[in-house]
Amino acid sequence: MKNLMPALIVLLLVVPTSAAPGVQNLATAIDQLVSFDFPTRTNAARVVRRTPAAEAIPALATAARSHKDGYVRYRALVLLAGFGEATATDTMRALIADPNDRVRAVVYAWFERHPVAEVYPILIQALDKEQSEFVRPALTRALAAAHQDPAVRAAVTPLITRGEDYFRGSVIEALGDYRAVWAAPIIAEVAKRDGPLQDDAITAIGKIGDKSLLPMLAALQKSAPRDTQPSIAAATCLITGACGPHEDYLKRTLVVAASDTQYQTLLRSSGFSLAALAARGSTAALSSLLDVAEPSVDPVRAALALAVGHVALRTPGVILDGLESRATRDRAIEVLRDAFDMLSEDFEEERFFVEIRRAYWAAPEGSARRAVAQALIDKLEF
Repeated sequence: MKNLMPALIVLLLVVPTSAAPGVQNLATAIDQLVSFDFPTRTNAARVVRRTPAAEAIPALATAARSHKDGYVRYRALVLLAGFGEATATDTMRALIADPNDRVRAVVYAWFERHPVAEVYPILIQALDKEQSEFVRPALTRALAAAHQDPAVRAAVTPLITRGEDYFRGSVIEALGDYRAVWAAPIIAEVAKRDGPLQDDAITAIGKIGDKSLLPMLAALQKSAPRDTQPSIAAATCLITGACGPHEDYLKRTLVVAASDTQYQTLLRSSGFSLAALAARGSTAALSSLLDVAEPSVDPVRAALALAVGHVALRTPGVILDGLESRATRDRAIEVLRDAFDMLSEDFEEERFFVEIRRAYWAAPEGSARRAVAQALIDKLEF
């Protein structure tokens, strides 16, 4: 069966095509995406995901453009994105200037993952008016993904050093994620200064991987405060590839920080530093996070769940790799569920769901990979 499935139909998961709901049920499910009742809302999304693409795509596109309820439009657009690039881009283009903030945020997130050169001028122009904490980070990430374009680069460069810290932080993080080598010297100037952006800048330098900045990191290691040391360790690991001692330090620091609530800043710093390593493929770093997160309670659990969620949304494959051999798999998935509840990143979560469903169908029947994918599907209820 799986060999006969085109890429879009893998989204049907384990429900046979013959069991998929008809158009009438699909329309009802789309209306219920706004339900205040969580089980109803969750089941409605599951019905949509399991509807054959030929039915679901036009219905979702229509709902995203013209449904009377603004939240339904938003959720329909998120679900439409899960059906693939060829089916969603036209709708995303049509909604790029939509008055609904949530809708625009999804559009920007889409073009981050699916860059289209003709859209770059529109994104650049939007910088002057998108000031919402909810929307602007998605816009700047879309531009960071296109940083090789000269006009985009010219628009993004000033954002590293000017503006509100929250917005600057999202730009710096995104440029690190997309390895914008040209931005490393500018970000390094931010990394040298104490302040709320120092960790973000140091981590971004590590992600970019510019070896010429290793002496700067070494100097910071001698002078930076305790709470900044984890990001320096992670950045050095990412640049050099010699990660053993740095991962050991981060693991030990995390254990100590989790033992006393007065170390909350150090806990978050070490947790997200391990997440940065895990997102680049280190299952050992992911295991270190889960080892401490699984038995913990709030506020430690909340901080570490967010770090694990960051890994999942950036690199679903690392989560699958890490859970395949984990004896406490179900407890680890509970941590991930907590993360998704806190993050409310619907577009990124939908991408995660798509990757897990794809992994399910790609894995041999009876394999550990398929078992992990099935457990995620069951426990995260998608």
